Amino acid sequence: MTDNNTETNLYRLNPTRRFSGVAENYAKYRPSYPTKAISVILEGLANPSQAIAADIGAGTGISSRLLAARGVRVLAIEPNPEMRKVADLHPSVEWREGTAEKTNLPDASVDLVTCFQAFHWFAPEPSLLEFRRILKPGGKLAIVWNQRNLDDKFTKEYSQLLKVASSNHPAEQRNVSRMVTPLQNNPYFTNVLHQVFPYRQELDLPGLIGRTQSASYIPTRQSIREQLVAELHHLHRQWADNKGQIYLVYRTQVYLADAKH
Repeated sequence: MTDNNTETNLYRLNPTRRFSGVAENYAKYRPSYPTKAISVILEGLANPSQAIAADIGAGTGISSRLLAARGVRVLAIEPNPEMRKVADLHPSVEWREGTAEKTNLPDASVDLVTCFQAFHWFAPEPSLLEFRRILKPGGKLAIVWNQRNLDDKFTKEYSQLLKVASSNHPAEQRNVSRMVTPLQNNPYFTNVLHQVFPYRQELDLPGLIGRTQSASYIPTRQSIREQLVAELHHLHRQWADNKGQIYLVYRTQVYLADAKH
């Protein structure tokens, strides 16, 4: 597997510590995921209430809690202590320190591995090998991204502001079809399926600003932050409805695969 494209290089950019300092905004303002996407991920599990999922790169637990709400016992694997600290607790979610490449979980111990908005930060080959190791025979892998839908005019304008503010950071250049290539071309998983679900996130002005500041790649320099906030105020005035809300529109990309043993 090569490192010739931008996406595979993201895991070299200090992924385990880069969200330090943005964890609270991440917990408050990152989008959730569509109900249908969670349902598709859990299809095929004989009894979700008896299933164990490892949610890798769990962040502040947005996806972990969605899985737990369906009765799944979730092991939330997250290397960043600030992200774990601000996570809302759920009785069916157990937090563990670990990485995608080294989860510290036993062999064949989980029924499902999930990666929500995180796989691009993982070294692909060792991570996929680790996922196969911890999955039981017949276990499944789900890789999910909320991809901003640039066919929506507001979402396109918002994305352009982030691209400029971040000096076109590699994370703003992510291409989902390229990011999932390591899964499609590896010997550890088979029957890769792809489904797409519409989703939108409703935000007021403070939420729009907070959503932007949850990104790990927006520079912290005050002049850049102030300029971005001013532009977000302008964008909000242009696009807000009569309730003061705007809507970021996403295509939620779900990739499912079966572990090979």
